[in-house]
Amino acid sequence: MMAVVLDLISWILLSIGGVFVLIGGIGALRMPNLYTRMHAASVTDTMGAALVLIGVMVQAGLTLASIKLGAILLFLLITSPTASYALASAALLAGINPDAGQAADETAGT
Repeated sequence: MMAVVLDLISWILLSIGGVFVLIGGIGALRMPNLYTRMHAASVTDTMGAALVLIGVMVQAGLTLASIKLGAILLFLLITSPTASYALASAALLAGINPDAGQAADETAGT
């Protein structure tokens, strides 16, 4: 009975994580400029990866594999936001304005 509950929790986490990754991918394609695309991708992919890893950790139980997955999760939670910040900072230094792409969207709607 307990194994069924753990499997159910694991598959729910894996499914929700997959949905987050899918939404992040769609957001990266559909958003109008670099900064909104980066925001959509970084937030949802960090959450999606975390949920998938937690789901696999629940599936693995209390083993060495789950400790390794926890270390990977910690590494991802530190590096993903840092990489997004570095990308945004480099784009800003390169002269890409945060409002770039808005004017094209406003003229397309009229």
